[in-house]
Amino acid sequence: QVQLVESGGGSVQAGGSLRLSCAASGRTFSSYVMGWFRQAPGKEREFVAAISWSGASTHYVDSVKGRFTISRDNAKNTVYLQMNSLKPEDTAIYYCAADGRSPFRLGLPRAPGEYDYWGQGTQVTVSS
Repeated sequence: QVQLVESGGGSVQAGGSLRLSCAASGRTFSSYVMGWFRQAPGKEREFVAAISWSGASTHYVDSVKGRFTISRDNAKNTVYLQMNSLKPEDTAIYYCAADGRSPFRLGLPRAPGEYDYWGQGTQVTVSS
């Protein structure tokens, strides 16, 4: 069982930055692919970024490439999402997720159904 708790959301103006954190419980965190997703009102949950269990590989949705950076600290059981140059269209609830069914998985899944543990979400609001 893995529990995920996000923090770091808030309200910023366009062009600003935020750093989201996701703290995970469980000794097997370091074997999981981790992902960040977001969901805006009236829209489906959208893949944002994923990172391999070792941290060596990352993948981003095109709309955030060059602005967002996903990273992880396995010693602290924490995954991060550094968000720079924020835009109003980045406004959403951000969720972190863990793929707990495939330890040491090759590849970085992008579909929500590939992840089986989810945090409660943290709100990010970007004003113009």
